Amino acid sequence: MTRVESRALFGTNGVRGIFGTDLTSEIIIRLSKSLAHHFPQGILAVGFDGRISSPIISRLVCSALNSEGRDIRLVGQLPTPCLQYAVKYGNCSGGLMITASHNPPEYNGIKPIATDGIEISREDESKVQEIFYSNAHSSNNLMGREFVEENIVESYMETIYGLVDVEKIRDRKFKIVVDGGNGVQGPVGSSLTNRLGCEVITLNCNIDGDFPGRGPEPTVDNLKSLSDAVINAGADLGVAYDGDGDRSIFCDEKGQPYPGDKTGALLTKYLLDTKHLNTAVVCPINTTVAVSIVAKEGKANVVFTKVGSVEVSREMAKSKAILGMEENGGFMYGKLNEVRDGAMTTALVLEMLATYSKVSFSNVMNTLPRTFQFKSKFPCPTKTIALKVMNKVHGHGNPKKIETLDGIKAWIDDETWVMVRPSGTEPIIRLYAESTDKNLLDSKVNEYVRLIGQELTTND
Repeated sequence: MTRVESRALFGTNGVRGIFGTDLTSEIIIRLSKSLAHHFPQGILAVGFDGRISSPIISRLVCSALNSEGRDIRLVGQLPTPCLQYAVKYGNCSGGLMITASHNPPEYNGIKPIATDGIEISREDESKVQEIFYSNAHSSNNLMGREFVEENIVESYMETIYGLVDVEKIRDRKFKIVVDGGNGVQGPVGSSLTNRLGCEVITLNCNIDGDFPGRGPEPTVDNLKSLSDAVINAGADLGVAYDGDGDRSIFCDEKGQPYPGDKTGALLTKYLLDTKHLNTAVVCPINTTVAVSIVAKEGKANVVFTKVGSVEVSREMAKSKAILGMEENGGFMYGKLNEVRDGAMTTALVLEMLATYSKVSFSNVMNTLPRTFQFKSKFPCPTKTIALKVMNKVHGHGNPKKIETLDGIKAWIDDETWVMVRPSGTEPIIRLYAESTDKNLLDSKVNEYVRLIGQELTTND
C-alpha cells in the first residue's frame, strides 16, 4: 500500500498538504477525478486563491475534470465565499476551490463545494475517499468543455449590498483600515468598503502567495500593524482577512483586536435585536459563553457542533438557522449563504456600527458580557501523541464537568472552561480557555500549558 493510501484524505476543511510533498500531482488528479465521479451531472465551478502553486493546481484539476467529461465554469482567482456564491447562485452541480486558507505558503489544498454552496458533508467526504481509493472513474469518452465567468465578484458584491442598509452605512462616512494579509480578499474587501462610502486605508492588500506581510492567518497576536494603522489614521475600525477571505478579525478605534467569536457574539446580539428574532444560532463547542448569554437574552436557541466550518454550515442548513460562527473569525450569515464570509461580515459590522449612530466600536463591544480568553497551539507530530495528550487532559484534576463532543472541554465552574483539541488540518494541538475571572483563567492556563508540555516532551 502506498503512502497516499495509508492516510485519511480529508481534514477539517477539505484536502490539504505541502504542494509536491503531501499534495502531489497524483493526489490532485485522482481527487479531481473522484469528485467528478461523485458530483451529480452538471457544470462544475473551479476557483483558486493567491498561492503560488494555485494556478498550477487549477490546471491539473481542470484537466482531470475535463478528462472525466465534466464541463467547467472557470471563475479564476477570487475569495472562497465568491466561489461558493458562484456554485449556489450559478446553477452548478458542485465546485472546487483551490486553497489552503490560513496555512503557511508552502501548503495548498482543494475544498469541494456541494451544489448548495456549502462544503460537502462529512458523509460525502467519506464517499469521495472511497472513490479515490478504488480509482473509480467515468466511462464517458467525451472531453468536457471550459467556460470563463468574469462577473462573479461583481455579482457577489451587489448581492451583499442588497442585504445591508447601504445608505445608513454611507451616511456614517467610516474610516476603515483593511488588512488583506496578501490574500485574495484584500482587493475585494477594500473595493466593497469603498463603495459603501468608507474612506479606506489598505494594508497588505496586494495578492502575494508568499504572504510577506503578517502571514495568511489573522490572529489577535499578529495584528500590530493593523492596530497601529488604525490609531495613526484615526480610523473607526480595522479588519483583517485570512488567506482565502472567508474569515475576518476586527479591531476597534483604539486598535484593540477582538477574537472572532467576540465580534460574532456582538453581531449576533445586533441581528437578534434588529432583524432576525428567535432564529437559531449555530457555533462550535469552543465558542465564547458570551454567545449563549446574548442568545438567551434574544430568546434564541444555541446549537453546538464539533469544531469546523463544515459542521456549523451543515447544521445551519439543517436547522434553517440564519446565524453561525467560529471562534477564528468565521461568521456565517444564512441570508447570503451558510458559510464563512469575510466581506459579508464586514458589511454587517459596518451596518451595526452605523445603526448605533455615533457610538464607537469599543463602546458597542463593552455591551457584551465581560469574559477573558486564551488561545494557543503546540506542535504535535503524530495522532498517537495527540491521543495521549487528550487522555492526560481528560484524567487531570477534578473539573465540574467534561464534554467530549470534540476534543476535551473541562468546565472548572459555570463560567470557566479549558478545551484541548488536535487540529484537523495541521500537526498541532490547540488550547482554548475562557473565564469571567482573569486570575482564575491565568492559573488554569498555566496549569494546562504545563500539563500539555510535559506530555509532549515525554513523547518527543
